[in-house]
Order: sequence, then structure tokens, then C-alpha cells
Amino acid sequence: MSNSASAAPEQCPAHLPEYDIARDARCPLDPAPAMRERQAEGPLTRIRLWDGTPVWLVTGYDAHRAVLSDQRVSVDPFRPGAPKLSEGEASHVEVAKKQGRTAAENSFILMDDPEHARLRRMVTSAFTIKRIEALRPATQRVVDDLVDTMAAGPKPTDLVENFALPVPSLVISELLGVPYDDHEFFQTNSKAIINRHTTGENRVAARQRLTDYLDGLLADKLARPQDDLLTGLAERVKAEELTRQEAVAMGVLMLFAGHETTANMIALGVLALLQNPEQAALVRDAEDPKVVARAVDELLRYLTITHGGLRRVALEDIEIAGQVIKAGEGIITVNETANRDPDVFPDPDRLDLTRDARRHVTFGYGIHQCLGQPLARMELQVAYPTLLRRLPDLALAVDLADIPFKHDGFIYGAYELPVTW
Repeated sequence: MSNSASAAPEQCPAHLPEYDIARDARCPLDPAPAMRERQAEGPLTRIRLWDGTPVWLVTGYDAHRAVLSDQRVSVDPFRPGAPKLSEGEASHVEVAKKQGRTAAENSFILMDDPEHARLRRMVTSAFTIKRIEALRPATQRVVDDLVDTMAAGPKPTDLVENFALPVPSLVISELLGVPYDDHEFFQTNSKAIINRHTTGENRVAARQRLTDYLDGLLADKLARPQDDLLTGLAERVKAEELTRQEAVAMGVLMLFAGHETTANMIALGVLALLQNPEQAALVRDAEDPKVVARAVDELLRYLTITHGGLRRVALEDIEIAGQVIKAGEGIITVNETANRDPDVFPDPDRLDLTRDARRHVTFGYGIHQCLGQPLARMELQVAYPTLLRRLPDLALAVDLADIPFKHDGFIYGAYELPVTW
């Protein structure tokens, strides 16, 4: 498939290494070997994408933050030169263009300021630390109930299906005001969107199904207000602060991001802890919440489930790490290598739950960093210690080599995680 941003052959030498995020099956929790090779070459290198398009690859921590905090780069995937990581993603953009769609379909995360800032402010108050902490008791009840059900059920069991996915799905459903009974519907469509091999037509169709679903819920909140985030968005529509399309797009974003990312992080975090029993003991036996909070940040750094990097395109010439990125050139910043930068995190390939890892870039950096990070942190701080304390003999029920990992997704994780106790 052609790409309007593809460079002429002389601009994309064949010797440029391909963008390869395939992880080593022997070390599935580590960054792709090819990404580590690029990192060894320097913080900013040139690579080529699947269609031959040359882009800048950012693997160093300081360069990563420099790019993400620079207002001269755009997050809009519809701009010429914006990287597309697969034929399916490129097709998605082309299909959306033909249908007259824009980045607004995906809400503010794919918008630049000032529109990004205007829309983000509409929901910022719902994710303040104070508001999220008020959800901790309810989250604890959700986790306890799920562990009760697991403990009473058959062994082995799939931790993804019976714990990792229900925890954030139940919490975000409660926060947004979405019926949890519909979880199979929104989980299925979310999976289609984040799979890099999904065709453009199928990705657009999956997003449209979620859009129609949230539009129906928003209509219900307009007619019958409740104490939830969707009602808050509906009230802003009534006040003409948001269009209905903008409100629905925000709802889709929060429903999607609010369960898919945290679910994968719960599963991979449990796997990492089971692979490091002495580290698991620190979480299981911790009485100080600060110890657990520090452990969660180290797990976020170590695992970095964003799989494929954050994509940007330069709006004008900028200099990063001694290199000039020209206007119109694509950029991919690789979170997992930035979080394994030895100049920032000594011995970065070692999981050390006593490490102060708060500087990690798992949630991004700059104006587009993840709005829901307080919610994700709180859910992880509840999920890990509760599970390990309630099921102290928790163990993998299969060999590591038999776990099906999500190598095909933009969010890394495990499709299944069989465990026993």
C-alpha cells in the first residue's frame, strides 16, 4: 500500500534497519532485541517502516522527553509524514479520510493544542488524585470479590479472564456509568482496534460500533442524569461546551483506555512478580502504602506495555540529540527503551521494587501524558498486594514459553495467564 509520506528511494537507503519490535521469546518481558541494538547506536537513529518510509527512532530517555515536550511536533496521525506502524493502521487512516473523518474521532489524545488542551480540561477533574483515592475502597471491594470467586473456583484458572481484565473493566464502568453487563462488547471491539493487523475497514467499523454504543448511553444520560462521568459530559453538551461528537469520542477513549491498558499491566505485573519471588515478597508483606506505590512504579518502568512507540511528526525543523529532524519527517519514541536507559536507571534490566522509578515515561511525557495514570496506579496498588496476600501460593500453571503474548498489539500483554495455587 502506498503512503503519502513515503520518501523517494534515494531518501530511504535499503541499508536502514527495519522497525522491528519482535521480542525474544526467551525474554518476553524485555524490549525487542532490535530496539536495544538501535539504542546502542545512539539516542536518535534512522530506521525504515514496513512500507519503506524512513523515520526517526528515539530510544534514549532524554531525547524521548525532549521530543514529547516539544510543541513543534504533532500527534495528529492525519498529517502528512505521520508514521504508520502497519498496513492496517495506514489503511485505517485512508478509510477514515475517505469517510471525512479526522483525528477528532479519537478525542483529544490525537489532537494538538489548543484543541487538545480545551477538550482535556473537560475531564481533568475526574482524574485528580483526590477523586481517584475516593474510589480506592470500591476498587478494593471489586478486587476482593474477584479473588473470592477465583479461590472458590477450579484450578488452574486464567488470570487474565478472571482477574486482570474484570478489575479495570468494573472500575471504569462504574466511573463512566457504563453497564458492566456490556463488557464483552466493548472488550471485543477494543481488541480489534489495538491489533496492528486489523484492516482499516474493520478498525473503523469497530470504532464506529463503540461510538454508536456510547452515543446511545450519552442520550440516556441527557434524559436521565446520574452521578457518573458520562453524565458530566452530557451536561457539558447541554451547556454547549462540547459537541455531542466530542463528548462521545471522549467516552470511547476513556472506556477503551480505562480497561485495556491496566488489564494488560495487571497480568504482566503478576507474571513478573511470579518470576521474581523475592520481589513478590516485598509487595505481599508491605505494610507501608509507599512501599507498594514505589513497587508499582518500578513494575510500570520495567514492563512498559505501550508496544510500538509513540508516533509524532515534525511541524518544523528541530534539533534533538545533535540531529536535525526536518519538517514533515516522522518520529517514533520508544517507551520501553527509554525506561531501560542505563544513564537514567542503573542496571535497568533488573526488576528492583525498591528503586525510585517515578521518572519513568510509561505514561508518556509532556502535554499528552496519560490523563488516567492516577486511576491506573491506584488499581495496581490494590490488585497486586491483595492477590499475593490472599493467594500466597500463587504460581504459573504452565511454562513461560507456553504463555501466548500479544506480539500483534499496540498494547503488550498476555492473551492468557494460567495460574494455580
